[in-house]
Amino acid sequence: MAQQVKLTATVAESQLGQRLDQALAELFPDYSRSRIKEWILGGQVSVNGKTVDKPKEKVLGGEAVAIQAEIEEEMRWEAQDIPLNIVYEDEHILVINKPRDLVVHPGAGNPDGTVLNALLHYYPAISDVPRAGIVHRLDKDTTGLMVVAKTVPAQTHLVESLQLREITREYEAVAIGNMTAGGIVDEPISRHSTKRTHMAVHPMGKHAVTHYRVMEHFRAHTRLRLRLETGRTHQIRVHMSHINHPLVGDPLYGGRPRPPKGASDAFIATLRGFDRQALHATMLRLYHPVTGIEMEWHAPLPQDMVDLIDALKADTEAFKDQLDWL
Repeated sequence: MAQQVKLTATVAESQLGQRLDQALAELFPDYSRSRIKEWILGGQVSVNGKTVDKPKEKVLGGEAVAIQAEIEEEMRWEAQDIPLNIVYEDEHILVINKPRDLVVHPGAGNPDGTVLNALLHYYPAISDVPRAGIVHRLDKDTTGLMVVAKTVPAQTHLVESLQLREITREYEAVAIGNMTAGGIVDEPISRHSTKRTHMAVHPMGKHAVTHYRVMEHFRAHTRLRLRLETGRTHQIRVHMSHINHPLVGDPLYGGRPRPPKGASDAFIATLRGFDRQALHATMLRLYHPVTGIEMEWHAPLPQDMVDLIDALKADTEAFKDQLDWL
């Protein structure tokens, strides 16, 4: 059975000089570059109202692009009764607070049991929206806020807003090491050259910018507040590892337990028992795709991060006489 795909967007000024297929892959991240290339070659893509069939054609920025295509689905995603923590909902969007251990979208190794399957059960009409309305993703073990579109127009608008950086996403994290001040990591990110599931900083990667500030110092760790300027896969995790401050518990990017000298057995056990990246999407701000009203939501830290921070505070307090910055 074929799924109808109708997508529209405006090429960003920052994409000047890119190939058309590359630009569209960035504008529509839910679809692979190879699929987009097929659509272009098949005459299913228009630029400023004119059909274009050359993937290598360069964009200037500001063009209105549209895709009308069909996808022959190899399988139908199933609706599954998986609980969703819904923070906000109206007829156009819903905002959820995603728990850990929940993948957003079916893929290799995770054919079901995802946020997408849960959305299909909760709101069956969302099956008419590409990717069940999913606009952006969180990693499986990253917790926190996500916005989902319930209609195609809402999704189109939100995707455009994301591209225009009109959606603000802020995170809390616990990083390894003492960070004296906040800053910006402006380093391009691409797929790792040898590790398929990893991303890496690479000069030929996609533009990626992460802002961070220090919320709290501990003996050998730092609590951070971070804001994404771009939204690359694993961006915060890769950027923090790149500056030698990987997130606590991160299984991919070096967040192995590093207890400070003299730490208690209980504290060491807490660090070793924290088995996911200490990262939570705590704030989401956007302009409503239909009303245009600015809206903002906050999600409190999950209990495992609360317990981790409490343990870090207790460890720091126990050694306060040895710390000249307290």
